[in-house]
Amino acid sequence: MFKVTSTENAPGAIGPYSQAISANGFLFASGQIALDPATGEVVGTTIEAQAERCCMNVQGILQANGLGFENVVKTTCFLADMGDFAAFNAVYAKYFVGKPARSCVAVKTLPKNVLCEIEIIAAEN
Repeated sequence: MFKVTSTENAPGAIGPYSQAISANGFLFASGQIALDPATGEVVGTTIEAQAERCCMNVQGILQANGLGFENVVKTTCFLADMGDFAAFNAVYAKYFVGKPARSCVAVKTLPKNVLCEIEIIAAEN
């Protein structure tokens, strides 16, 4: 049985998907971009500001499920410019202190032309 996450502490879905789904002891969160949950507007113009908002959105989804960053076992990170890798990592490292497994790729374009996106898988037990 699946459980759908719906929280006001992360942006609502801007397409036909859920913020996150719990299944078989894991939480699978959709990619989080730098949107303010209250306004739906993009936050920040720098990679640092946008990465910070992405992490805060991930935190909102985790907390809605009684979890924290220490439960995250895998992340996938998308960057619009791999030249932002070091600056992105500096923000990312403040949140993902448990150093989960990670993939980080550069992509041509992200939704709303943001600079980064983070998706996570977390263990619920």
